Amino acid sequence: MITIVDYQMGNLRSVQKGIERVGGSARISSDPREIAEAEKLILPGVGAFGDAMNEIRRRDLAGPIRDFIDSGKPFLGICLGLQLLFERGFEHGEHEGLGVLKGDVVRFELPHSFKVPHMGWNTVTHQTEPPLLKEISPEAHFYFVHSYYVRPTDPSVVALTCDYGGPFCAMVWRDNVFATQFHPEKSQADGLKLLSAFSNLATGNEVTA
Repeated sequence: MITIVDYQMGNLRSVQKGIERVGGSARISSDPREIAEAEKLILPGVGAFGDAMNEIRRRDLAGPIRDFIDSGKPFLGICLGLQLLFERGFEHGEHEGLGVLKGDVVRFELPHSFKVPHMGWNTVTHQTEPPLLKEISPEAHFYFVHSYYVRPTDPSVVALTCDYGGPFCAMVWRDNVFATQFHPEKSQADGLKLLSAFSNLATGNEVTA
């Protein structure tokens, strides 16, 4: 059973349907105990960084999310759910994130020929080989919708990059933590392969490649 964190800012049902399409089971929950004790956890998200963190704190979910990640069980962040893992976000001011990974979330500063938000299908470039990508072609396309992107302090956590007026981090991987800037639930066959790989990860004390 995969638990999807409900803090009223994610495309929850789309993620749940994606898991169900690949044969997995998923529940949507805002219960701190269910989140801390989940077998696998997905943190989705659509919206503004500061508003999202306010909702997460208001619902007392920040601690349970960190506790879950510390347990070593599989975690997947999607879009804003990737960005919230970092220390700071600079959308409409400066806001403190969950601080699971070191680094910032910043807005695209691009020539006028590039539209912001970055929206649509793009290819990605592998920097590492996380287990979620074993069945996915290096030429895969994924669907993006975002105006901000993450800048990890530690480059070793960058699993995929994408080029939009220059390279940016499209996916991170550290131990049991996987998180994508793109939306796998909207990325058709390749996105479903990623969700299937996450659903099929072992749920022992530690995720290994």
